[in-house]
Amino acid sequence: MRILQRNQLQRISINFFNKIGRSRVYSTNKVHDVGQPTAATHPHLLREGEITPGITADEYLSRRKRLLELLPSNSTAIISAAPVKMMTNVVPYTFRQDADYLFITGCQQPGGLAILSHDRGLSMFMPEASAHDVLWQGATAGVNEALNTFKADEAYPVSMVKKILPGIIKSSSQLFHNVNTASSIYTDLEAFQTAVRTKKVKDSSCITHEARWIKSEAELTLMRNSAAIASQALLKTMLHSKSFPHEGMLSAKVEYECKIRGAQRMAFNPVVGGGPNGSVIHYSRNDQKIDDNDLVLMDVGCEFHGYLSDLTRTWPPSGKFSTVHEELYELILETNKESIKLCRPGVSIREIHNYSADKMRKGFKEFGLLKDDKFQNYHLLNPTNIGHYLGMDVHDCCTISCNRPLEPGVVITIEPGVYIPANPGYPERYQGIGIRIEDEVLISESGCEVLTGSLPKDVKQIESLLNNFSHAFEGETSSMAGAGSY
Repeated sequence: MRILQRNQLQRISINFFNKIGRSRVYSTNKVHDVGQPTAATHPHLLREGEITPGITADEYLSRRKRLLELLPSNSTAIISAAPVKMMTNVVPYTFRQDADYLFITGCQQPGGLAILSHDRGLSMFMPEASAHDVLWQGATAGVNEALNTFKADEAYPVSMVKKILPGIIKSSSQLFHNVNTASSIYTDLEAFQTAVRTKKVKDSSCITHEARWIKSEAELTLMRNSAAIASQALLKTMLHSKSFPHEGMLSAKVEYECKIRGAQRMAFNPVVGGGPNGSVIHYSRNDQKIDDNDLVLMDVGCEFHGYLSDLTRTWPPSGKFSTVHEELYELILETNKESIKLCRPGVSIREIHNYSADKMRKGFKEFGLLKDDKFQNYHLLNPTNIGHYLGMDVHDCCTISCNRPLEPGVVITIEPGVYIPANPGYPERYQGIGIRIEDEVLISESGCEVLTGSLPKDVKQIESLLNNFSHAFEGETSSMAGAGSY
């Protein structure tokens, strides 16, 4: 009887897997896999005519046209895809495409090279996947995909770089390349080395960042979605914190909430600083239990189809700000709100920063944190800028000066904060406190739009939220609550 059952199960299994095999062959023949989502393979993500979710082929073509307008005549730009970084000899880190390469091509895969020039348009050199590569890593885009999917003007296998690229380099009066992703595929070429020696080579970011600085309506839609996802995720995490005040658990919670809402990855490792850890600006260990009387500072962001969010909230998981915490918090909050009011076309990040620094410096003096107006002493309490540009990178378009007047379509962060060392040089009641309130702000024609405006930041709002709505999490598994003793 036992043998008969086993034979029946084997027949059922064989029939089941044969059906799967036939359907897989059928679906593969009908829908071509180019190594990344397309409208044909992922209709839930892309519409017809889009190369990446939300960005059409026409927009990619207009980007290339804009870059060519910025590129000096008889010049060539070489933009390499990001390299694969290895965790061990066989295990790679999660791949993220270089923003400039993605902005130009729409290709989300490693191994490629994009060449932009006035006489050729966009030329793409594509990796050639072996049967072994496809078996272990899946299908990847090649020459046909470069032409048909990414709409390149020319495409070649990467093995042709040595034959074709030297001639392009030699005929160019100037050469621009992405220094951050420079690849030996082209930097080892004698023609490139000669161009370096004759000082013909420049960093391409001066051109690509200019093209990326002002966002299109399609890009802004993706950025609004990214901000909404991160805001909702952080709100859920704030509610979660009263029952589970552990840095690691809050980090896991916010990542989970981002991903189930459609984010592909986090923009960076979440900063979850409880108590004194909040005074470490880019704290990343996230391994401490948060004490009852402490604040937690969470700086988070996620990536939604190539566009990032970046926001920070600080709150007491206990549900009640202490008097000391509240007075410092109110200063930072007021600075945040007043700085946002300054965000409009024609004003620079530098001007907003100077206003915020003056305001906080006066407040710190009133609290006894500063004894004089020396900038270096203020800098010890807040060494950061009031904000930065945001887009395809967290610190987006970093080659563009903070002194440049803002324009409609630019997205920035506003993030005043205070980070007080736990040392006797400061009043004991303030030692080890870190507070930051960060919002994303889109510059509009008439002023600005706060993309993270749905996330509470007033003291009474936060306390009400934690004390009246966090009860929903108290019934979660006791095993989670006990996980804090790591």
